[in-house]
Amino acid sequence: MENFKDQLEEDQLYTLKSLKTPSASKVLARSLMTMGAVFILASFLPWQQNIRGTGKLTAFSPKNRPQSVETAIAGRISKWYATEGQLINEGDTILALTEIKDKYFDPNLLLRLQEQINAKENSIQSKQAKAQALREQIKALNSAMSVKLAQARNKLSQAEYKLVSDSVDYESEKVRFNNFENQYDRNKKLFEAGNIALTKFQDIESKYQEARMKVVSAENKLLQSRAALVNARVDISGTEAEYQDKINKAESNLNATLSELYDAEASLSKLRNEFANMEIRNNQYQIIAPQTGYLVKAIKAGIGETIKEGEAVASIMPENPDKAVELYVNAMDVPLITPGREVRLEFDGWPALQFSGWPSVSVGTFAGRVKVIDRVDSKNGKFRMLVVPDESEEPWPDQLRLGSGAKGWVMLDSVPLWYEIWRQLNGFPPSLYEEPEAEEEEEKAKEK
Repeated sequence: MENFKDQLEEDQLYTLKSLKTPSASKVLARSLMTMGAVFILASFLPWQQNIRGTGKLTAFSPKNRPQSVETAIAGRISKWYATEGQLINEGDTILALTEIKDKYFDPNLLLRLQEQINAKENSIQSKQAKAQALREQIKALNSAMSVKLAQARNKLSQAEYKLVSDSVDYESEKVRFNNFENQYDRNKKLFEAGNIALTKFQDIESKYQEARMKVVSAENKLLQSRAALVNARVDISGTEAEYQDKINKAESNLNATLSELYDAEASLSKLRNEFANMEIRNNQYQIIAPQTGYLVKAIKAGIGETIKEGEAVASIMPENPDKAVELYVNAMDVPLITPGREVRLEFDGWPALQFSGWPSVSVGTFAGRVKVIDRVDSKNGKFRMLVVPDESEEPWPDQLRLGSGAKGWVMLDSVPLWYEIWRQLNGFPPSLYEEPEAEEEEEKAKEK
C-alpha cells in the first residue's frame, strides 16, 4: 500500500480529498445515540402499575341515588304543585289525583262505611245479649231439671217404702186370713156336728169373710204400690227427657246465635278493613315527596292524564348525595384489587392531564379509595367497584352531577419502566402488591 501511494502524486488525489463525511449524518447518529441512552436510562425509572376502568358518577348509598316516585293507586292528574328543577322537601305534595274507579266515586264513602260498621256493631251486641240470655236459660233449665229429678227420686223412694209397707201388710193379712180360715173350717165341722151354736158359727164366719176382704184389700194396695213405683221410675226418665229436650233446643239456639255472631264479627272485620283501606286510599290522592331533593323530571305531565297503579309519575334527585364512582374493570384484574386501594379519577368535562404511571405529576385528577367490589359480574363480563372520595386529599368538585362519565386508575406496585413495557408486550397481568395500610391495621386488630 505504501509503494502504491509513493507512485501517485498528491495532486492526482483531488477527488478523494474533496470527499467529506456529511455533517447531517453525524447529527442524526449522535441524536440516535443520545435517544438510545436516554431510553435506556429512562427504562430504569420507577413506573407505578395500575388497572384502568371506566364508569360514571353515582351515589354510594342506594337511598341517595335518583329515584322514581310512583303512585299507589290509579287516578287522574288534577293539579301539579311542583315544577321540574324545584327543590322539594320531604313530605311536600308533588301532585294531586282524582278518582277514576266508580267504586270510590261517593264523596261520603267513609261516612257510609262508618254507618255500616256502627250497625254491625249494634247487631253484634244484640246477638251477644241473645247468646247470654240463652246461656242463662240453659243454666235455669239445668237447675230446674235437677230440682225435678230430685223430686222424682224422692217420690220413687216413697213408692219403694210404701211398696215394702204394703207388702208386709199383705203378708200379715194373708197369715191372719189363714188363721181365720183354719178356725172357720174347724168351727164349721163342729157346727155341722151340733157342738156349737149357730150364732157363734156365724160370728166366726163373719170374721173369716172380713179377713178375706182384708187380704184382697192388702193385695190391691200392694199392686197399687208396685204401679206407683213403676210410675215413679217412668217419671224420672220422663222428667230427664223433657228437660234434656228443652236444654238441647236452647243449646241449638245458642250455637246458631253464636254462629251468626261470628259471621257478624267477620263482616265487621271486613268493614273495618275496608274503612282503613279507604282512609289510606284517601291519603294516596296526593303524591308526597319521599325525601328532600330536586324534581328532575315529570314523567306524567298532562292535567287530566290517567295513570295506572304503581306507575312512575316523577323522578327525584336527593339534595346531598354521598358521591361515589362506579368503575368497571376486567375480570382478570379483580383479584389484584382490594377495598382501600388508592384510585386516581378523571371526570368528564373537567380538564385533566393524567400520567397513569406517574400520578404525582398528573394534573386535574382526584383521589379516591376502593370501597366495594361486586362479587358477581355486572355486564359484558366486567366487575363493578365503588370508589369513594379520599378525605385526606383534595375534595371532588361540587359541580359534578350524578351520571357523569369518569375514568379511573387503581394504583398498584411501582416497577421499572422496562418491566412494564415488557409486561404490556407479553400481555402479563400487573404484579401483586402489598395490602394497604388500612387492611394491615385491620389484620393486626384481628390478631389482637
